[in-house]
Amino acid sequence: MINPPVAPEISQVLKHNRTLLYRHIATRLTLAIALFAVPFVAHLVGYDAALPAFAIPAALFVLIFLMLRLRHGSRLKVCEKVLHAYPLEYRTRVSKKDSEWKYLGTVHTVRLSVRGQHGAPSLRAFNASTLRRWPKEAEEGGAWFAGDPAFGGVMILQGSNDMYFVQPADWAKHEQERAQADSLRQGLAEQVGIARLLEKEPRILVGG
Repeated sequence: MINPPVAPEISQVLKHNRTLLYRHIATRLTLAIALFAVPFVAHLVGYDAALPAFAIPAALFVLIFLMLRLRHGSRLKVCEKVLHAYPLEYRTRVSKKDSEWKYLGTVHTVRLSVRGQHGAPSLRAFNASTLRRWPKEAEEGGAWFAGDPAFGGVMILQGSNDMYFVQPADWAKHEQERAQADSLRQGLAEQVGIARLLEKEPRILVGG
């Protein structure tokens, strides 16, 4: 590879994504508090219809949804461990194949490759800060990858510090490679938390 860009500062990447996560939490908590306050404000101004009462179930839904994402979408800590255990490698091309809405966040199916090379595996990418958007400029540049392609790792988009937790899109397809990996490779994957499929959609029953 000729003249790859300067690798991002890990501490700055983590700070950027942690700030986005805290901002997301604060926004959802503010929304929930505002919804809880609606019936009381309506009563104070003399509006006694039943409609404002529906704000309370909506507030509970916001809080439950936030707790689910924080409880099951614990990808930021894993990303930090990966970045301190594996070296960053530059990939010149980022190709997004698909996006799918999930409770834990939007799953982007991507491929990270070096121009002129083929056979890059498909990866499931979750934004580490829980944001759902996919940056439009992402596919115009490259990305940095840290981790083990058969187990998973971290993708950092060039220029934005947006960080994604990634694992093989077809987890079962790489089962044999993971099983045959040497003890050092398996041990490192276990240590950082990517030895198993981490992101699993919670079962949420709606209705009776």
